[in-house]
Amino acid sequence: MFTFCPLQGALSESTASQSLLELDGGVKVLVDLGWDGSFDVHKLEELEKQIPTLSLVLLTHATASHLAAYVHCCKNFPLFTRIPAYATRPVIDLGRSLTQDLYSSTPAAATTIRQASLSDVAYTYSQTATAAHNLLLQSPTPDEIARYFSLIQPLKYSQPHQPIPSPFSPPLNGLTITAYNSGHTLGGTIWHIQHGLESIVYAVDWNQARENVFAGAAWLGGAGGGGAEVIEQLRKPTALICSSRSAQAGGRAKRDEHLVEMIKSCVAKGGTVLIPVDSSARVLEMSYLLEHAWRADASQGGTLGAAKLYLAGRSMSSTMRYARSMLEWMDNNIVQEFEAFAEGQRRVNGSGDKKEGGPFDFKYLRLLERKAQISKLLSQAAEEGGRVILASDTSMEWGFSRDLLLGLAADTKNLVILTDRPSTADDAAPSVARTLWDWWKERRDGVSVEQTSGGDSLETVYGGGRELEMKEAGRQPLEGEELAVYQQWLATQRQLQATQQAGTAAEPAADVDDASSESSSDSEDDDDQQQGKALTVSATLGQVGRKNVVLKDEDLGINVLIKKRGVYDFDPRGKKGRERSFPMAIRRKRADDFGELIRPEDYLRAEEKEEDHADANVDAEDDKLGKKRKWDDVAKAGPGKRVQPKQADDVDATSADGFGHDELDVADDAEPEEPAGPSKLVYHSQTVTANLRIGFVDFGGLHDKRSLDMLIPLIQPRKLILVAGNREETTALAADCRAALGGADVFTPEIGVWVDASVDTNAWVVKLADPLVKKLKWQNVRGLGIVTLSGQLLAAAAAAATSAANESDTHDESSPAKRQKTEQSAAVTLATPASGPLPVLDVVPANLLAAARTAARPLHVGDLRLADLRRAMQSSGHAAEFRGEGTLVIDGTVSVRKTTEGRVEVESVGIPTAGRRSTVYEVKRAIYDGLAVVAGA
Repeated sequence: MFTFCPLQGALSESTASQSLLELDGGVKVLVDLGWDGSFDVHKLEELEKQIPTLSLVLLTHATASHLAAYVHCCKNFPLFTRIPAYATRPVIDLGRSLTQDLYSSTPAAATTIRQASLSDVAYTYSQTATAAHNLLLQSPTPDEIARYFSLIQPLKYSQPHQPIPSPFSPPLNGLTITAYNSGHTLGGTIWHIQHGLESIVYAVDWNQARENVFAGAAWLGGAGGGGAEVIEQLRKPTALICSSRSAQAGGRAKRDEHLVEMIKSCVAKGGTVLIPVDSSARVLEMSYLLEHAWRADASQGGTLGAAKLYLAGRSMSSTMRYARSMLEWMDNNIVQEFEAFAEGQRRVNGSGDKKEGGPFDFKYLRLLERKAQISKLLSQAAEEGGRVILASDTSMEWGFSRDLLLGLAADTKNLVILTDRPSTADDAAPSVARTLWDWWKERRDGVSVEQTSGGDSLETVYGGGRELEMKEAGRQPLEGEELAVYQQWLATQRQLQATQQAGTAAEPAADVDDASSESSSDSEDDDDQQQGKALTVSATLGQVGRKNVVLKDEDLGINVLIKKRGVYDFDPRGKKGRERSFPMAIRRKRADDFGELIRPEDYLRAEEKEEDHADANVDAEDDKLGKKRKWDDVAKAGPGKRVQPKQADDVDATSADGFGHDELDVADDAEPEEPAGPSKLVYHSQTVTANLRIGFVDFGGLHDKRSLDMLIPLIQPRKLILVAGNREETTALAADCRAALGGADVFTPEIGVWVDASVDTNAWVVKLADPLVKKLKWQNVRGLGIVTLSGQLLAAAAAAATSAANESDTHDESSPAKRQKTEQSAAVTLATPASGPLPVLDVVPANLLAAARTAARPLHVGDLRLADLRRAMQSSGHAAEFRGEGTLVIDGTVSVRKTTEGRVEVESVGIPTAGRRSTVYEVKRAIYDGLAVVAGA
């Protein structure tokens, strides 16, 4: 059984991808955790209901439309972190970089509390709960984001893996998952799921064509494969889940040429080009292309050498650092470029042939990671050579692209180039990028047409002074009644999490009494675990604000000795109980299967503790990488304190790429500090006059319609499910596939609608008798056990009687113990209820054995590959080569071809061979050796 339900991204303009697969036995697999730019928590309600029944989670791409909701689910859904998640290493690392950029750039990513949830818990504030809107959930810290992504288990391409199910999942019964390269992004995955008779291929957002950085999808063998047919592992699945969103027609070379020519046209006039990009995946392709375009143009003395090239994003240095360490996941030309650069570095006298640098060692591309640098860049007048700025994010709703658009929109010389078709949420206002895309399609205020060197036309649309409304999300601290509602909701959530998690509970409440906190205090890094008894709602409400209350000495009691500084005496006279003994905080030991857990912070030296205390409020390690150390850091260290040497990854990213220090480096950050406590989401609108021009180059890196029309018939799926596309293109592709696939079923499900895509087989369950099992002779064919048998199907009662009779004949009747055991087993078998017994397949009686042997014919099992036959013949000393269309010729006398139905045809000219057997017999022997001959039983 296999049923499928799209939770997001089906028949919709939204690019968010989220799908649920239910297999036989109640096994549920969640593929992707995408989210759109609205960050609407209501779109995760159906997923939240399914979490207690999920078996595992699979992630395909390191983009917001595929994993933006992963951290939200880990932090706000208590059971989600116990579900095993799987992805490739690039998806894990780049996804972490993307998520950190997302949460540090916009508070809207933290999402708001549902109004229904506030109304349900606000018992004493029922009149004011409706007035509390847009209350923000607590944003995850960089440390929490890193910890959540460390829970994902990395996989390699083409390696079958049997995953471990979640604690509340039914048995997986041999479920096997395999990742294959999908192109489009670094580490992007086509998932193959094998479970029983079901062979499911999940392929969403893939690209068959090779790009500058990314290799093509693995359908035809991947990079360097170039086969004429789909690889065996992905061929003829019982169900293919494919995306219907396609790119514009045109090759990579023409796409790259159009982008570079459009940039040259703008910078030649002294304008600034703004290109919104993502911060993790497709930015690698864009940055590599432009860096090498600048290198090639500089060597030829072109116009790009005078233009400045920038890449702006809060986590760009982390993304590029990850990219430099994962070259083996990229296309072969990247690997060859790195090997050539490394070889040039090893040469002693090779200065003349020295390369510009490695694939991602930038010479012209300057990284910007602080908002102060963006403000300083906007305040500078555009230089004579112009500027090109790549900035996150593609939606232009958050990130540096929004700030740059505000500063560049008024000048007609400037140009914004959209590199992907912007999506929009179904029930939300269009994003800034979507608005610009609509203007580009309307072409209301005129079009500027220029010719490329190849004769193609480049069209840019004038903004025409239209008013563009841009919203900025911000935080505002809660006060008064809103703060009371939030505190009550928070207390109730802690109570619910404590009762939901059996054995493990949520974070220990900071407001429990001192005695309980001393005896059950735990490690600070377990933010999502709570020890002790679950508090009732009323008790929790009474202690919500206790943390902010200043306690007096008499309230502290004996704890004043450890809770208050400078107090070394306490009078125990007249006291009772624990007030008469010195207080000691007993930390409960934590242990796992390998023994007691070790806390590294307990073994720090004094100077290391002081350094850690000074850096207590800095970001996580990933955010510190690539940041420049201030000039006065040595002075702050003070005398007697050890100064850590600057590591390679701690150097400023721009300096590491060969840029000298300039005024952008010394720009001071003037960003206002965000409120740390409870807050709500507020939007500030700003209207700008858009006079800049708008261009579009399809840089999405997705399959085009030609690839779909060519590959889907080659894949030959029995069932086809189309998701990840709007209604028009999904309906059109479904009609084409029905005509191309003939009898295959094509499904186009709506969001939240289950479809049954089970394989059409007639299967029954029978019980094999012990005498029949002993006679089976298994043969292995490519890891599968195959056997043929002939038996007699009997009802359960008749089979039990026959078994009892056989045992009574074979056993010694004089033995009372054996006779009693036989009678008991027969009685138990015959007493089985009629509703539940299985039919039994037993040995054929002697009087029918001759007829059964005549009816059972020997057969050959397996799939002969001509490439394997060619290697086998060559290893045995024969000359074998391919000629014509799939014809293998051996020794120039025997030809072997394979028909579309799978039949193998062997033809020979009959030339005798002196001294050995004829070649045709050797070929037939090799063919039979590659198949399993299952004789009639």
